[in-house]
Amino acid sequence: MTIWTTMLNSSRHHTCLAAAFLGVCALSVQAAAPARETAATIAQPAVPGDQKNTLQEQYHSVTRQTDILQTYNQHIKDMLASQVEEKASLEKQLQDIEVTKQEIVPLIVHMLDSLDQFIQLDLPFLPEERKQRLSQLKELVTKADVSNAEKFRRIMEAFQVENEYGNTIEAYKANIVLNGVTSSVDFLRLGRVALYYQRLDGSETGFWDKEEKRWQPLSSGYSNSIRNGLRIARKETAPDMLIVPVSAPEAAK
Repeated sequence: MTIWTTMLNSSRHHTCLAAAFLGVCALSVQAAAPARETAATIAQPAVPGDQKNTLQEQYHSVTRQTDILQTYNQHIKDMLASQVEEKASLEKQLQDIEVTKQEIVPLIVHMLDSLDQFIQLDLPFLPEERKQRLSQLKELVTKADVSNAEKFRRIMEAFQVENEYGNTIEAYKANIVLNGVTSSVDFLRLGRVALYYQRLDGSETGFWDKEEKRWQPLSSGYSNSIRNGLRIARKETAPDMLIVPVSAPEAAK
């Protein structure tokens, strides 16, 4: 009886130990399950839809800004290259200006001499006006307080005035020396082709002989033509054909 009681008690003791061990294992399994779920949640977080759209918008915004900055940087590079070329061009121009300053004075003097010679060889119309203009230019060239640019401009204006004489007709009154006597006459200029005179009373008509370099009288048959030419030049009558003597053109040299 005692032996069976002891065995039964021992069996119950082992049974209790086994049950306790199984209970501990169950608790361990239950505790490990939430830990695995937490680890899975951390490894694969869920992204809400609104947050996803915000990230996409930020990405597109950054992409646009990058494209804009790249375009701007390329534009700046092109501008810098252009400025380098412009700087080189300006430096070249400054060098040319120094050379031009040295050459402009001889050019001005040569142009003035050419104008003087041209007037002397031209028809003797408006002699006082043209000589006065030439004299003023010669005085201007010697002035130190006048820039070379202004001197050049004034000489070019004088050349322009002389050039216009070749494209116009003109009638004016002035004095002339005929046979040693100074007389007031009407002059008729036809461009640079011919220059005529007629006494105020119409008693004498003549022209400038380029070859002889003097005034020559015309026959009375040209008096009406010259008188009509004077009226046309003064715009007193409509333009009309004139029959007047003209010197033969000089041969080219």
